[in-house]
Amino acid sequence: MRSIPLGTTVTVSVSPKASSSRSSPLSVSLKKQQQPLFLSSSSISRVSHDPPFSKSGVSRASQVVELFPTVSPEIVVREARIEDCWEVAETHCSSFFPEYSFPLDFVLRVDRLVAMLSGFSVPPGCKRTCLVAVIGNSVDDTFLIGGEDFKIGGFDGKFSLNRGYVAGILTVDTVADFLPRKGPLRQRRAGIAYISNVAVRERFRRKGIAKRLIAKAEAKARSWGCRAVALHCDLKNPGATKLYKGQGFKCIKVPEGANWPQPKTSPDIKFNFMMKLLSIPTTA
Repeated sequence: MRSIPLGTTVTVSVSPKASSSRSSPLSVSLKKQQQPLFLSSSSISRVSHDPPFSKSGVSRASQVVELFPTVSPEIVVREARIEDCWEVAETHCSSFFPEYSFPLDFVLRVDRLVAMLSGFSVPPGCKRTCLVAVIGNSVDDTFLIGGEDFKIGGFDGKFSLNRGYVAGILTVDTVADFLPRKGPLRQRRAGIAYISNVAVRERFRRKGIAKRLIAKAEAKARSWGCRAVALHCDLKNPGATKLYKGQGFKCIKVPEGANWPQPKTSPDIKFNFMMKLLSIPTTA
């Protein structure tokens, strides 16, 4: 059978004599439409009686889909604002404590929210910020309300009227709480940014969101004058380890007998300490 391209109207005319005779063929005429990209309801009903596959083996349904491809939502990575705080807490809890159910999960979210708003104080000279990957948010935040230097905890105090949906989070700082101290006085290390709380909502995983968050954290660390970034990765999470290694992080062996700090979690959780040197752009 000949395949009929999209945008062609099929007109079938049957004469009374032909209808009474089984051997008389139907006369078929083809007319080209002026607007081939728009299908009328009548033309769709006619095409639907044809076989589902053309002579070339391509599904006719797929031909229509190619005309109207699915539009992927835009992903923007930016600093978290006060309007994002509940979704940040929700993303954190659903990623790190997925086994919790109501009402415990709600209590945990409230606890995380209060901790983020009140516990993001940093020592003098240190930096800390929370980054979010937002779905369906415009890069150009035209409708912003609030001052440039207004901060609440670790969040930007500005509001936006065209906010999106938080799909992933990451915290980066120079506080160095979980970095090895230096010297007999155990002084904080400077020039190294620390990444923590990397989390992506389950239905948005494997879309490159974590990589974009890490890249944004590295750019933020460079702007702070850091020469390296570091993090801890759960030994029982090979997927995360593979992700960080793919981004250029190297596992650092802890010296024998050294008491290096690590995140305060369950005592049975073991971590890899990973670090990456940042390439500082040189000015000509």
